[in-house]
Amino acid sequence: MTLTVDIERRLGAFRLDAAFEAGAGITALFGRSGAGKTSLVNAIAGILRPDRGRIVIGGEAVFDAEAGIDVPTPARRIGYVFQEGRLFPHLSVAQNLRYAGLFSRGAPASQFAHVAELLGLKELLERRPGNLSGGEKQRVAIGRALLSSPRLLLLDEPLASLDAHRKNEVMQYIELLRDEIRIPVVYVSHSAEEVVRLADTVVLLSAGEVSAVGAAEDVMGRPDLRAATGAFEGGAVIEAKVTAQDMDSDLATLAFDGGTLTAANVDALIGEPVRVRIRARDVSIALERPRRISIQNVLEGTIVEVRAGGNGAVDVAIAVGATTLRSRVTQRASQQLGLAKGLPVYALVKAVSLSRAAAG
Repeated sequence: MTLTVDIERRLGAFRLDAAFEAGAGITALFGRSGAGKTSLVNAIAGILRPDRGRIVIGGEAVFDAEAGIDVPTPARRIGYVFQEGRLFPHLSVAQNLRYAGLFSRGAPASQFAHVAELLGLKELLERRPGNLSGGEKQRVAIGRALLSSPRLLLLDEPLASLDAHRKNEVMQYIELLRDEIRIPVVYVSHSAEEVVRLADTVVLLSAGEVSAVGAAEDVMGRPDLRAATGAFEGGAVIEAKVTAQDMDSDLATLAFDGGTLTAANVDALIGEPVRVRIRARDVSIALERPRRISIQNVLEGTIVEVRAGGNGAVDVAIAVGATTLRSRVTQRASQQLGLAKGLPVYALVKAVSLSRAAAG
């Protein structure tokens, strides 16, 4: 099952002109507020009609301007989860979940039980939305969307209204979904932490246009995209595996292609793969291995690139094994250390900068 989008739509002075493809797994639409993310998912859902182009789901054109095709929203077989769950307050959780079947081919009892188990809803089925937390409501909304037998799932900033604890709770369930279902999931967010943790592919939007498309570890690590990503600062996104957990100190050891990292507060089991974001501003550089220092991660590497970063800053790329880390230092520091391509250095990373918000 794949999704192919190539559309254009003018909304006053704003022009949405976007093209991308999404397969099974999570494709994140990422960008600053006003970049066109919600307009794009509304066009996919059939809520917003493009001026030109095509939208194809699983080989079927649900919109084709030239051919005059515009399949109504209910017939597109798309599950849509909004920022707020939009549950029916007078219905129980079970009734909200079953409501999805009224507008689709429905779901067998075994699938209902599986979704309830997958999203941790079994103990909530008799409750009404007024007695649920924000995270529980969003889990019900996701379950309802799944039980509509969709061939595509759209999640439009589903965590935006939740506090940090609830966000982490729901992200854990979204991770389970990513590994369980075999349909494309388009996930809208302006949070770098969410995208790094959840996305397989990132579509970066800026002013209505696609600035970059690629694997999360590639797009989210590019310093040249800082203008399009707003407050997000470039860095590195690496794949690692948990090899040890020090429960007394709440520190995890992560192995990656370049060595090991010590990270704080990583909620994962030994042997579990995790994705870690290391921001450029959290990486310091030393020419000699430091001694008697609080920083837990000292990684030996070689500088592969030095480039001006603007505002008196310099972006430095450091090869650590097969992994490239990035550091952002002042121009003065770069000159004082004589940073240049080919120079062996030590990259210093605080363990506390690799928290649950940066690893998933």
